Amino acid sequence: MTIYIRDAIYYETERGGQVFFIHNRVQGLPEMCAMIQGLCPDLSIGFAHGQLEGHELEERIMDFIDRKYDVLVCTNIVESGVDIPNVNTIIVNNAHHFGLSDLHQLRGRVGRSNKKAFCYLLGPPMSTMPTDSRKRLQTLEQFSDLGSGFQIAMRDLDIRGAGNLLGGEQTGFMAEIGFEMYQKILEEAIRELKRTSFKDLFKEEISKQDDFVSDCTIDTDLEILIPDSYVESIAERLSLYTRLDSCEKEEELNEFHTEMVDRFGPIPSQVEDLFTTVRCRWMAVQLGFEKMTLKDETLRCYFINRPDSPYFESDLFRKILAFLQTGTNKARLKQTGRMFLLIVDNVKDMETMERFLKHMHKGVVEEMARG
Repeated sequence: MTIYIRDAIYYETERGGQVFFIHNRVQGLPEMCAMIQGLCPDLSIGFAHGQLEGHELEERIMDFIDRKYDVLVCTNIVESGVDIPNVNTIIVNNAHHFGLSDLHQLRGRVGRSNKKAFCYLLGPPMSTMPTDSRKRLQTLEQFSDLGSGFQIAMRDLDIRGAGNLLGGEQTGFMAEIGFEMYQKILEEAIRELKRTSFKDLFKEEISKQDDFVSDCTIDTDLEILIPDSYVESIAERLSLYTRLDSCEKEEELNEFHTEMVDRFGPIPSQVEDLFTTVRCRWMAVQLGFEKMTLKDETLRCYFINRPDSPYFESDLFRKILAFLQTGTNKARLKQTGRMFLLIVDNVKDMETMERFLKHMHKGVVEEMARG
């Protein structure tokens, strides 16, 4: 490993740059400094750490800025507030002992000029590292582009967990499914308890709500996705999916649609269907469908999967029954056991599905709004 360290240092200094060598143990800094000096005897090596007197620490940093040192061996005190454009290589010793935010900050100390920067993370073989340490280093390797701070923060939250929420030790469970999914499950659980076990306590709050369903899953045999021929980067496609899922209003959806045309060109049919799917999901939630499937040109809309739900006693459900009797001849209600299912035939594509839901939405929801 010492050969790689020497080569990395010489590569940087031979192009006129300087190097940070991070060793986060104050007691071992002089020895580490001596080791680097032995590897590179013709270079000037200095060291700095937070236990130095203020004036002495400032003097050493200023000497490094003035290029009196080629390599500065130091602790992680340089991870924030230090901007030296001539330093474009950083070597972090025992990187598996650092937190993810520390490593991200340290990596940001280089690449602050027009030169290509390098960050080397030194540690034992991946197979011998603890699981969390390995995940942290893999996260840094995966998210190396500019603006990756949010993705790194969310991955850090997944790795470490968010602590003890509502009295239960949830971190292990959360680490398996991700923080966003955990939040969603927690919200649904609280919502269900309010409407069932504690419905008397929250009667006034429930009476003001008509959102019996928080989300709807759509399953189809159609090709609905962002093709890799349209957006090549996997990370970019995942980001676009996330942004599309977060759209809550038609205006946001239209702005996102315009942005995609500007960035990637004319939108293919699969992506247009993706936008249509989002609109269908909005209407499905307002109508009280937890799941919809479109397969073999048959649309199946599944109502809330709880026969005792107050939804089936609501004005919304009564309006839907009235709409099926007088507002359309394309749909029929089917009961499987104690569950209800709405079936619509001859639905060939997402546009047809959207037209039916719009017709139903107008006949039911708007009628309710008029009182």
